[in-house]
Amino acid sequence: MNKLVLDDVLRLSLIEDVGFGDVTSEAIFSEAHFSQGFLLAKQDFILAGIEVFTRVFALLDDRVKVVSYYADGTSIRNGEKFAVLEGPTRSLLSGERVALNFLQRLSGIATETRRYTAATEGFRAVIVDTRKTTPGLRMLEKYAVQVGGGKNHRYGLDAMVLIKDNHIQAAGGVFAAVQRVRNQVSPYIKIEIEVENLEQIGQALEVGVDVIMLDNMTITMIKEAVQMIDGKALIEVSGNVTIERIGELAATGVDIISSGALTHSVKAADISMKLQS
Repeated sequence: MNKLVLDDVLRLSLIEDVGFGDVTSEAIFSEAHFSQGFLLAKQDFILAGIEVFTRVFALLDDRVKVVSYYADGTSIRNGEKFAVLEGPTRSLLSGERVALNFLQRLSGIATETRRYTAATEGFRAVIVDTRKTTPGLRMLEKYAVQVGGGKNHRYGLDAMVLIKDNHIQAAGGVFAAVQRVRNQVSPYIKIEIEVENLEQIGQALEVGVDVIMLDNMTITMIKEAVQMIDGKALIEVSGNVTIERIGELAATGVDIISSGALTHSVKAADISMKLQS
């Protein structure tokens, strides 16, 4: 993770939540009051973002110390105390929500990604994310996908060529869209195209592309597409990708399974921060 970018994201999050100060904690506790606490798992999950959690407090008050018993990628069990922290009580309470929000969301993404990757065991297909991320948090959410065992698709529009349905429609077809790309970009840049039917697959093969994305196709159509493409391009499937469908999608012989659900609708992990008197 780019630490300069990370610090900017975390500072903005603290400003949003803390504002001009935590009026409740400052009214109850003096600056000299210190506390100890711990992080408690309230479900099984894959840990992701413990360094982000720690960095929130470092930016808020460098007197706060966080010690995690585990690194990102570790399976944490329900009921386990997996980290301890200590420092000024005001700072612990002021940073609690922001730090937990990041830790819970990233751990939730890593946990769901691990479920997806486990469902592809024995197949060649790899699980990848999409650009359907929370605005401003893409770097962190894509990091969490990696922690869960998945791979990252393009980070942004400048990362690679991906010709989608609206490109094809506005350009006047597959041939026109691909040719315009070839006339503009370096020959060293790979070209991926999204197709919706077998006719478009034939056109993509004729014009020559590196990756063909099968969008919202049935299992029967995907199997036909795999035979039709026959190794001439990498095959990605996308659209309506759920954990229940991962196994049958992987079994078709595709190379890549992409899912926006890994980041846009995942449930945050249930984690609590508890202070001790």
